[in-house]
Amino acid sequence: MTNELSEVFEMQSLPRAPMSILALLLASGCAVGPHYVAPVSSAPATYVGGASVEARVVGADAVDMVRWWQSFGDPTLTGLVEQALAQNLDLRQAQVRVVQARAALGTANAALLPSGQVSGQAGEVYQSLETPIGRIGSAFPQFERSTETYEANLGASWELDAFGGRDAARDAARADWQASAAGAIAARLAVAAQTADSYILVRALQGRLDVARAQAATQRRLVDLIALQYRKGVAAELQLRQAEGAAAQVRASVPALQNQLDIAMNALDVLVGAQPGATRSQLGVPAAIPSPPKVSAAGGPAALLRRRPDIIAAERTLAASNARIGAAIAEYYPKFSLSGLIGSATTAAGGLFGGNATQANGVLGLRWRLFDFGRVDAEIRAARGRNAEALAAYRLTVLRASQDVEDAFSTLVQQEARAAALTQGEASLARARATSDAAYRGGVVSLVEVLDADRRLLETRDGAIQARAAASRGAVASFRALGGGWDPVGVAAPVDGGAVMASR
Repeated sequence: MTNELSEVFEMQSLPRAPMSILALLLASGCAVGPHYVAPVSSAPATYVGGASVEARVVGADAVDMVRWWQSFGDPTLTGLVEQALAQNLDLRQAQVRVVQARAALGTANAALLPSGQVSGQAGEVYQSLETPIGRIGSAFPQFERSTETYEANLGASWELDAFGGRDAARDAARADWQASAAGAIAARLAVAAQTADSYILVRALQGRLDVARAQAATQRRLVDLIALQYRKGVAAELQLRQAEGAAAQVRASVPALQNQLDIAMNALDVLVGAQPGATRSQLGVPAAIPSPPKVSAAGGPAALLRRRPDIIAAERTLAASNARIGAAIAEYYPKFSLSGLIGSATTAAGGLFGGNATQANGVLGLRWRLFDFGRVDAEIRAARGRNAEALAAYRLTVLRASQDVEDAFSTLVQQEARAAALTQGEASLARARATSDAAYRGGVVSLVEVLDADRRLLETRDGAIQARAAASRGAVASFRALGGGWDPVGVAAPVDGGAVMASR
């Protein structure tokens, strides 16, 4: 089909449409609609924060991007992620949606093929003599009120896809299936990342809860000491009340942290497909926060387009919307169909397949929305609008993917730096606390100074725990942002025994 003819028919008004259709009928068998070209991304060559991240991996072994959670070196974390990938119900829903989309593709494929049917019937009619037919028939001596009929037929029909409308619908269904498959992979990546993130949060809250309890005990000792000094007239009441207020504030942080820990554990249980409280015994004993592994940029922004399943899903959705423009444009053209029937019909069961009972027919059908082009115009405009929306959604998905990577890299690098500084400060304060304790035992300083050193040490330790957890969670976010958790080369993870991604 020539470009001129396709341009004539892109947004045709009713008066000019019939002439264009007559011209297009001469080129029967051509497909209508715009040819799909995958959009080209304008992503930069490198990430802004990529240099800082790559500097961390110098001399380190490459991390397995497919099973990145194993690189944290925490067996409990690995076990929970594997359990979530096997039992998570959100992931199961996404997998079943792939099965549904695959079935829709099967329906679209079947629409391109002939259909056949076998039909048969047997009946008996007892004619009333009070109807006009009965009155006329009763005037003849051979008239029989009771009549039997037997019929068996084999029929077939086929709507010719002369202008590619059904082929375009099949292409749209295939792209929908591929988008659904990519969505299932995205759900898998999200479940793995959320499980790892929740586990790290649980370990961080457990550590912070221990620190808060130690802080409460230190503040309680400090209040008791100042209260004793107040009773002896050595300390002022203001000093006592300030110490009591600080102690109350620390005590209040304990139930708040416990509440956050309960919520995090319940969320983790749901992620692994278990009842809330199921993992309490497994996670009841506090453990260290897993250290962030060496994350690399994994090929940069160009590789991101191939690794991120949400980008793949957005591109396939765009392809589906493009194909549906062709399906809408095909409604301008006539639909041709062929149907045929061969069978046998008789009034006696014994003669059903006799030569005289044979019947056959063939039909060439035509269906044309000749006076409905205004509605077809509206359908095409709607299809083009959905295509433009899908294109904008794709571009936004690419931008947000790059934002996710940059945000995660920044969090990882900056929180590691913060954790290093706080860890150094914690070590210094620990030495200061040991020095003040020795001075107290030697009678050089008072117990107040020792307890104050304890307080500052514990505050810094709490900050260090938060920073280490934020760095590890930044590593998880980096793996997720980079599309880690599956192998984009070849076939993706199976769904119900079948491949969820097909080659284009």
